[in-house]
Amino acid sequence: MQHPAVHEVAVVGAPDPLRGAKVKAYVVLQDGWEATETLVRELQQHAKRLTAPYKYPREIEFVHTLPKTFSGKVKRDILRKHAENGEGSWE
Repeated sequence: MQHPAVHEVAVVGAPDPLRGAKVKAYVVLQDGWEATETLVRELQQHAKRLTAPYKYPREIEFVHTLPKTFSGKVKRDILRKHAENGEGSWE
């Protein structure tokens, strides 16, 4: 996401009652940053400037870590499951 507050980010599709699906971002913050609604809006605006406006994350969840494989790849299947029904804790 290339924002000074973001240490890591992973994006998945999540169910949305209006659109069918929406973009959801899981964000690990850099040290010294606080998860606030103001920061959510700032990150959404930042994403809109970098991508097509319809691709920005409609939902942002701040997490301490992202689920990863032993080789360091993000386990997006766990994130998708979590986005769908809140299951799949990894922290």
